[in-house]
Amino acid sequence: MSTVVLHNVVSLDGFVARPDDDPGPIFDWYFNGDRSLSAQDMADPEPGGLRVSQTSYDYVRPVWDAIGCMVIGRRLFDLTNGWEGRPPTGDHVVVVSHRPRPEGWHPEASYHFVDDVAAAIAKARELAGDRVVALAAGDVGGQALSLGLVDEVAMDVAPVVLGAGKRFFGPHDTEVLLDDPHVVIQGDRVLHLRFRVRR
Repeated sequence: MSTVVLHNVVSLDGFVARPDDDPGPIFDWYFNGDRSLSAQDMADPEPGGLRVSQTSYDYVRPVWDAIGCMVIGRRLFDLTNGWEGRPPTGDHVVVVSHRPRPEGWHPEASYHFVDDVAAAIAKARELAGDRVVALAAGDVGGQALSLGLVDEVAMDVAPVVLGAGKRFFGPHDTEVLLDDPHVVIQGDRVLHLRFRVRR
């Protein structure tokens, strides 16, 4: 069965983006190295592509390669236009939304619109098979954590204090214990951390 990993880049004060959804400098580490990631990754937001340190590459590349399906909220879908129908990692994307797929939007894309968080995770597990379900942090990720549907929390912590913005766990208000981190890797301007959710 697949593992559900709640994941995102995050500031030291727990934000994944500024109030206007701009990630600001928390993504700087994606562009400060000499090791290129492939063009599909993150929809290649910069003309020169993603270039990370060798240490970050050695961590990120296998993590992204293990992903079978992503679960995102409608806001991220709208902000990225669903990466034009090409999942940035994995083969499928499940969008948690009360609104259906936009009419005429990339009918060939393996994107599934589900209006319930638990049903979205179940669909993503089915689509991912034995591969990882990557759950985007934010409101949907926080809801899934509250429901006990998350197996691991992965954070790429940037040495930035944003002060305000979109929280990693959204409005999550349920106490959850995590084990000590089983991955601690220092990259260039980022600290990669992974924690298993304590059962």
